Amino acid sequence: MVPTQEQLEKYAALAVKTGVNVQQGQTLVVTAPIAAADLVRKVAEHAYKAGAKNVHVDWADEEVTRIKYLLAPKEAFSEYPMWRAKGWEEFAENGAAFLSIYSPNPDLLKGVEPDRIATANKTSATALNKYRSYLMAHTNSWSLISYATPEWAAKVFPDLSPESAVQKLWEHIFDATRIDTPDPIAAWKEHNARLLETVEPLNGKRYKQLQYEAPGTSLTVELPEQHLWLGGAKENAKGILFNPNMPTEEVFTMPHKDGVNGTVRSTKPLNYSGQIIDGFSLTFKDGKVVDFSADQGREALERSLNTDDGARSLGEVALVPHDSPISNANIIFYNTLFDENASSHLALGQAYQVNLSGGTEMKEEELAAHGVNKSLVHVDFMIGSPEMNIDGVRQDGTREPIFRGGNWAF
Repeated sequence: MVPTQEQLEKYAALAVKTGVNVQQGQTLVVTAPIAAADLVRKVAEHAYKAGAKNVHVDWADEEVTRIKYLLAPKEAFSEYPMWRAKGWEEFAENGAAFLSIYSPNPDLLKGVEPDRIATANKTSATALNKYRSYLMAHTNSWSLISYATPEWAAKVFPDLSPESAVQKLWEHIFDATRIDTPDPIAAWKEHNARLLETVEPLNGKRYKQLQYEAPGTSLTVELPEQHLWLGGAKENAKGILFNPNMPTEEVFTMPHKDGVNGTVRSTKPLNYSGQIIDGFSLTFKDGKVVDFSADQGREALERSLNTDDGARSLGEVALVPHDSPISNANIIFYNTLFDENASSHLALGQAYQVNLSGGTEMKEEELAAHGVNKSLVHVDFMIGSPEMNIDGVRQDGTREPIFRGGNWAF
C-alpha cells in the first residue's frame, strides 16, 4: 500500500516550506532515490509555487550502486566526478537550498569488500568537502527527510508482508513528522518552539563538562567555553529559518576535541554506508579513540575511525529524552535520521561551526584553538537508554543533574 495523495501533498509541502523554506527566486536541489519519484514531483510542484527559480533533481539507484561495488575495478573507487563536485559547490555559492530524500537499505553492501566501501567514502568526502562545509556552517538551507521503500521496510518489520511493512513504515514516518495533524506546518512551528525552550536554559548554564553514566558507559566530555546549544529550526546566512532534520527531537552542541575521556557503549545498531555496526564500545583518552570493539561490523568501524585524524574525535553531543515520540515507538529504524532522534547520541568527526559563538566567521586555526574538531566524516551513533544519567559541571565546579533515567532532570 502507498500513502494517500493527501499525505504526500502535505509531506512535500512541509519539506518545501518548513524543511528548506524555499524563497522567491531560489534554486532547490533535490537528491532522491528513483523509488521516491512520486514525492519528488510533488516537491517540485510546491517549490515552484513557493517561488523557486529552478528545481534540479539528482537521482540515485541503490541497485546500480551495489552492482558497481561488486563488479567495478578497485581503481574506480578512488575516482569521483569532479564536474559533479564543482556543480554542488556552484549551487551552494549561488544560494541554493538542498533537500535530501533518504531511503536506506541497511543490507545494501552486505558481502562487499570493506576496503572498497572505505575508499569510496573517503574519495567522495574529499571531493565534496567544500560543498559540505556550506551545509555544516548553515550558510545554505538544507533538510533531510525519508521515504519508505520495500527494502528498508523489510529490515524494520521483518515479520510483516512486504505491503504491510511498507504501510507500517509510512505510518511511523508520518507520525514522526506530524503529517497526520490538521496543519503539519503549524505543528512544526510549535515543536520548534518547544525545543527552543530546552535550548535556552542549557545555554544559560554554561557547562564546562558533561558526565555520562550508563551500563558500559562512563564518559566525561569537556565543552568549549563559547559552545552553543541548538535545536529545532536553524537560521541560514541570510537569516532564513529551516529545519535540517525532519523528524528531530534533539538539542545538541559540540565537545572540545581534546577533552573527551572514558568509555561509551552504543545502544542501537548503526547503519553506516550500507553496513551494520552494532554492540560497539569506544574508549577515549584526551579526545582520541584509543581502543574499540564491536559485536558486528568491527572492520567497518575501524575503517571509519581511520578515515583521517579527526575521525577518532567527537564533533557533536546531542541530548534526546528516552520518553519522546520516536523512542516510544520502540522500533529500530536502521536509519540514523530516525534512530538518533529516539536516543541521545554522539558523533565522530566534523563539528558544526554554528555550535560555537562566532564560529562561522573563524578561520581553521581559530576553530582548532577553540577545540573544534575537523574531519571528512560526521558519524552519529546512539548511546541513550532508560539507564542513562548525565550530569553537567558548571564553571565553578558545581555538579547538577541533566538526565536521570534517560529523561530530563529539570
